[in-house]
Amino acid sequence: MNSFILCLALNIFWEARDQDIVGQLAVAQVVMNRVADDRYPNDPCDVITQGPVYQSGLPVRHRCQFSWWCDGKSDKPTDKTAMSTAFFVADIALTNKYKDVTKGATHYHADYVYPEWAETKVQTLKIGRHIFYRWENSHKLNQKN
Repeated sequence: MNSFILCLALNIFWEARDQDIVGQLAVAQVVMNRVADDRYPNDPCDVITQGPVYQSGLPVRHRCQFSWWCDGKSDKPTDKTAMSTAFFVADIALTNKYKDVTKGATHYHADYVYPEWAETKVQTLKIGRHIFYRWENSHKLNQKN
């Protein structure tokens, strides 16, 4: 199995398994938009696991780009049906053959929190329980060549 699809499917599962396909695809698109942006790592796994780490190599708790990665809980999926859907959505996202419904978003958060960084980004839309944002200047300006 391709490690990119596993990383992306796990991110979809933990971040958006309770959302419809569009909401899950939007979460996946944020990862793919970051991959395309020179401010972030070059592959989905590195984007998802980005964040400070201890000398031991373990992530610093609650300091990761995607909270599930460093929340101290098990990352083993708990719902086979939801994980199957997450794999389906990850496969679609990795083909990059669909319109970006997020309008270039590189960030999102749940609608019941308001992180400090939200003030420095442009809100693009809300899907389900997630609010999506992009950098002030279009992400197209920072795409990797």
